[in-house]
This record gives sequence, C-alpha cells and structure tokens, in this order.
Amino acid sequence: MPSTLPEGEPVPDDGALPPEALAGVGHRGFGVYVHVPFCASRCGYCDFNTYTTAELAADPLGFMVDPGRGGSSVDAYLDAVEAELRLARRVLADAAPPATSVFFGGGTPTLLGPDQLARLLDRVADTFGLAADAEITTEANPESVDPPSLRALRRTGFNRISLGMQSTAPHVLAVLDRRHTPGRAAAAAGEARAAGFEHVNLDLIYGTPGETADDFDASLAAAVAAGADHVSAYSLIVEDGTRLAARIRRGELPMPSDDVAADRYLAAESALVAAGFAWYEVSNWSLEAPAQCRHNLIYWRGGDWWGFGPGAHSHVGGVRWWNVKHPSAYSGRLADGRTPAHARELLGPAERGLEEVMLRLRLAEGLPLAALGAAGRNAAGEALAEGLLEPGPYGRGRAALTLRGRLLADGVVLRLVADQGAELVADQEQTAACP
Repeated sequence: MPSTLPEGEPVPDDGALPPEALAGVGHRGFGVYVHVPFCASRCGYCDFNTYTTAELAADPLGFMVDPGRGGSSVDAYLDAVEAELRLARRVLADAAPPATSVFFGGGTPTLLGPDQLARLLDRVADTFGLAADAEITTEANPESVDPPSLRALRRTGFNRISLGMQSTAPHVLAVLDRRHTPGRAAAAAGEARAAGFEHVNLDLIYGTPGETADDFDASLAAAVAAGADHVSAYSLIVEDGTRLAARIRRGELPMPSDDVAADRYLAAESALVAAGFAWYEVSNWSLEAPAQCRHNLIYWRGGDWWGFGPGAHSHVGGVRWWNVKHPSAYSGRLADGRTPAHARELLGPAERGLEEVMLRLRLAEGLPLAALGAAGRNAAGEALAEGLLEPGPYGRGRAALTLRGRLLADGVVLRLVADQGAELVADQEQTAACP
C-alpha cells in the first residue's frame, strides 16, 4: 500500500500562505503538477499513492472513491481537482504567474480519456494561464495509449509524453508486475512521434532481480532505436510494504545489488552517450537541451510548483505542503470548502540552503561553491582531488559531479553539507523528490 505522509505544521483551512512566501513567486518558473491516482493494476515495486479497481469500489462509469458520499467517480475526482485549482487561484491571487510547465503524473493519467485530461488542462490554463512555450507532459503506461488517443492528446495541447518502458526482457517485466508486452513501449514511442509529440521520454529501471547485463543492454538499445529524445534510468529501490519487498523477505528473490546497479549505470552512460545523449541530471539524459524535462528542472532548481490531487506535494516561496492521500478524503475536504493539505513545513534559510546543495549537485550544471559553508568548500576541494568533481567547473566557482561522482552522489552531498545540517538530508530527500 502507499507510504504514509510526513507530519508537519497545520495548514489554515483556506490554504493561505505567509505573505513572504508569495513574494517572487514564478521568478524561477512556476510548475503545475496534477496527480491522477488511478491504475489498472499495482506494480509489485510501486509504493506511490495509487489505487486500483480492486482497492476502490468500481461502477460502470469509472472509479468509485466513496459510495457513502453519494458515489465519487472519476467525474467527482475531476470536480475536486477543479475545486483545488480555484482554491489555488484565491491563495495566489495577483501573485499567480502563468504556468511554464504542466505535468500529469500518477498513477496512470491516461486511464482518463483524452477529453477528461483536456478538461483539466483547460482549467489549469483558465486558472493560471500558460506560458507561450509551456511544456505540457503526461505520463502513460504503454498499454494505456494508442494512435487515436495520442493524436487526441496532442490536439488538446500535450507536447511531451513519458512512457514507462522499464525493460524489454519478459522475465524482468514479470518480476516488476508490468502488464505491457516487451515491445509495446517502443511502439508507443513511435506512435507518439507520429502523433506530433515534440518530446518523448522512456523510463527504464535497472537492477531488477534476474536482470542480466545483456537484458539491460537490449533495453537501452530499444529505447534509443524507438526515437525517444529523453531517457530516464533509475536503480530499482525495494520499498517497504510492496509485493516485491515481501518476495525478497520470503527469499523468493535476491535483494538488488549495489555493485550491479553501478555497472548498469555505467552501461547506460556508455550506450546513451554513444547514441548522442548527454546527462543533465544524475538519472536523466537528453539528445539536446530542449528535450530536458523543464518541469523536473523546476524541482531540482528549487522553483515553485503547485501539486493538485490526492497526496500531491507543493512548494511555493519556501513553504512545502502535501495533500491528504485518499481520493475520498481529498474530495471530501474540498467539498467542505477546506484545503486538502494534510500538513506543511516552512523552510528556513538552513533548510533551503541544504536543498539547494542536495538537488543542484545532481545536475550537470552543478551548483555555485558560494552556496556551501566553509567546511563544505573544504570538502569540495577534497572531492575534486579524489576525482568526484569536475576540475573545469570548479575553477569557475562551481561544483559539478564527474562520472565517478555521480555513482557516489549521495555520499558527496553528505560531505558538502557537513556544516549545514547533514542530518536533515534523509528527510529532505523524501519530501523534495515527491511532487
């Protein structure tokens, strides 16, 4: 089942933000995240805030969230997101900037029809406006789209799609409990290109028990051949409470190996660079700068975003908050005229400085050495001598990871924030990475 929410400070019923949080909103971009919590089935490794038909009562019209409230279906979910959009507009008022990016994540957003996704996108545009070059992304499972639906999504304004490929090896997909066939993700990427999507991402997972080096090499080759201009590759993480964790605990599968994960990462770097890709974030490669995920760059650069939907996280002007998780509770709060936020935290200068180091160091552009304390700058010099930081950027006053540094990124961060409260890193990683 989905992981629990962190605790924090209470949020005013009207969702009001401190005046100082509203100053400067949008100066580093403003993103909108829409969480669609529905999935046709739950993958064995997944602990995201998603719900299947087996976990929610279902009716012929869609997902029933809480029959006790009169039958909260997908339409009721759409109504609730629209209510949160109205709340956001009241909270941000004149400070509300046009959205530079909109990202529909999940769950499986494309379990909603193109007309339903278009409805929400239209409401986002009505609420905030969209920048002229706004990046508008939807995630999709490969089996949840086809050429007609992709053409319809493109007509409604979506210009980027992120497809969950994970692997092309049948036995790896089986361990991950993925439902699509090995070749479906690559085919969907081609269909998205044919439908006119400007940018196509394929997600890969490496280090799955039973995956061989040849399996991963084949997945990388398929992603490149599919015509994607962006590839994300993540090491499998075994999350408590998932079916995968239970299988490993019972001894049915081995725990993923850190050494294997490092080998897979090096394989990804080699294959993708040979195909013309360049890394811009530790787990992300693009063919050219315009193909970089601008929405995720808002997260990594410490910008502002509002997350809509059950369990979504938001950050505006140093205030981070997170919504209640269950769709019923989310819809119920908004129906009662209250914010759906579960709790929030106000980030002070130390926390914001820590996050800047933690997130920006993951980027190829690195971070200014001036963002580090005295001990951190000394640690950066040591990391440079050990081959963990690039000498060129260091000479220009920036800390940027080498390939070896990327393999040890978490440890490098801990060293650089030694005098900035390294004990906060684990908590900040949990919240900063969850839109």
